[in-house]
Amino acid sequence: MRGDGGDIYWRRRMSVLVAVLVVVAVVAWACSSGGSGPERASSAQSSPSVTPTTDQLLAGLRTLAMGTGSPSPSPSPSASPSAGAAATPSPRRRPGEPCADDDLVLSLQSGGKEQIYSGDQRPTFIVTLVNTGSVMCTVDVGPRAMEVRITSGADRIWSTVDCVSGPGAEVQKLRRGVPYVRTLEWDRRRSSVDCRAERSAALPGTYVATVRMGALRGGKGVFHLR
Repeated sequence: MRGDGGDIYWRRRMSVLVAVLVVVAVVAWACSSGGSGPERASSAQSSPSVTPTTDQLLAGLRTLAMGTGSPSPSPSPSASPSAGAAATPSPRRRPGEPCADDDLVLSLQSGGKEQIYSGDQRPTFIVTLVNTGSVMCTVDVGPRAMEVRITSGADRIWSTVDCVSGPGAEVQKLRRGVPYVRTLEWDRRRSSVDCRAERSAALPGTYVATVRMGALRGGKGVFHLR
């Protein structure tokens, strides 16, 4: 018990122990003094055997109190992890299944060495996709699934997902370690999601090209138009 209940319990316990001590002390004193007059009592008071007897009783009562106290609750053993909680290996993939994102590495590189395009020069980009998995897998690399986007600051300039005709899907088989490579050329004109007939030319400045496939990101390439 804890709190007030525990205090009451120990007060009662100590009261009983003190009462026992008093009774034992009285009996010991009566036996030692006997009842033969003042000289006998004086002899008992000067005897050094009374003090050790009392000390021994106190030590015995202290030991009794410590030994008969309510046992402290033992800490419950920590729950051991069950066998079912152990991590199970992922099932083996079969050839031809869709590629997992964890097995794909997507990257983009600018085709120009100096990354500065003057006059009518058109920026080119090289996109690579590599399967690092253990078996061949399939992936959609169409213009909607694999988006290359060009921005300038917060301005969205051009994207491959704009004005795509047809289904826009292109499923490729990726063997382990054999990269899929796509080369893109930008005509230096803006695009829009509403497919306007007139596409204005991009102004000179600094631009950023990025590539993405769902949750995958392939870095970015910075280039300049002059």
